[in-house]
Amino acid sequence: MRIIAIIIGILLIVVIAQDGFETVVLPRRVARKFRLARLFYSATWQLWSALARKMRPNGRRGQYLSYYGPLSLLLLLAVWASGFVFSFALLQWGLASPLHSPDTSISFATYVYMSGTTFVTLGLGDVIPLSSMGRGLVAIEAGFGLAFLALIIGYLPVIYQAFSRRETNITLLDARAGSPPTALELLRRHSHSHFPDELLQFMRDWEKWCAELLESHISYPVLTYYRSQHERQSWLAALTTVLDAGALALVGIEQLPVKPMKFTFAIARHAAVDLAQTYGTPPTRDGKRLSSEDFIALREQLAEAGLVFTNEETAERRLAEIRSTYEPFLVSLSEHLLIPLPDWIQRGERVDDWQTSAWDHFLPSTPSTIDHAMRGD
Repeated sequence: MRIIAIIIGILLIVVIAQDGFETVVLPRRVARKFRLARLFYSATWQLWSALARKMRPNGRRGQYLSYYGPLSLLLLLAVWASGFVFSFALLQWGLASPLHSPDTSISFATYVYMSGTTFVTLGLGDVIPLSSMGRGLVAIEAGFGLAFLALIIGYLPVIYQAFSRRETNITLLDARAGSPPTALELLRRHSHSHFPDELLQFMRDWEKWCAELLESHISYPVLTYYRSQHERQSWLAALTTVLDAGALALVGIEQLPVKPMKFTFAIARHAAVDLAQTYGTPPTRDGKRLSSEDFIALREQLAEAGLVFTNEETAERRLAEIRSTYEPFLVSLSEHLLIPLPDWIQRGERVDDWQTSAWDHFLPSTPSTIDHAMRGD
């Protein structure tokens, strides 16, 4: 029995140490299916999202889901720490290490207590090993505890820096593409300025954003569960807007160069496909995002902004072909993460987030978009 405890203890230490290294230190995706962090997020997200699916899709559900990302990170660190403490306790118990303890009888709980005080480097000294093997294990465990603390101190700032960089560009979409953002609104609002130069420069910035999203969310998958600060904004909605705008450009719109938009579309699709693969969410076909009736409305709203397809006869078919290369991955991510995808067309009047606050009722009028504010209507 004690030999089995020693083997299990050694295996747990190796598994937890490898999992922590791959999650925190290794800057690339690990293809191996069996991973402690993956099992942890799969199990906890199923439980957390099951309750969210029973809620109405409103602010309360969004607030509830926003807790999961930071809380799951803290719980994962606690699982790792508890695993180390339990594993070293198994080793000490399996080796039957003699202890100096105030307890009259030494049980497995005594070994767990000694392991816990050693891992967090309390150094109380009330329970100490008497053999050289036991003292050696205590020294090794204390080293693991210090390394674990260093990982936490270095890991958390990296996570929140990556989150901050992601959210900066998402916030910029508010005035430029609406709330929630849509490709139609993005093209329509830029058509009134130095079209297409300003739009192309904006999309080049988003090309870099998509590359950073791909790198950071594969290296640190917990970022995927971090919600944006505003209810109608999300990294998935921003990625969808970039892909939809690229798809419209690839179909062909007069005065809009195709090649620069193609580069942005390529890296955005790369991000969508790889993230769906990372979370094991197979592509889901869903033709509800843009029906034939919605496409007619999309074409009309584009025309109102002076944006016309170069070949209107084949535009709908061509757009459907391009959408089929990325939309199934976005739909699967949306269903898994409970993040809604933006619509293709605008339904009714919408007010941008930059125009909403708890103090707006004191103002005589609040324009719904930046264009209305500049025109004064």
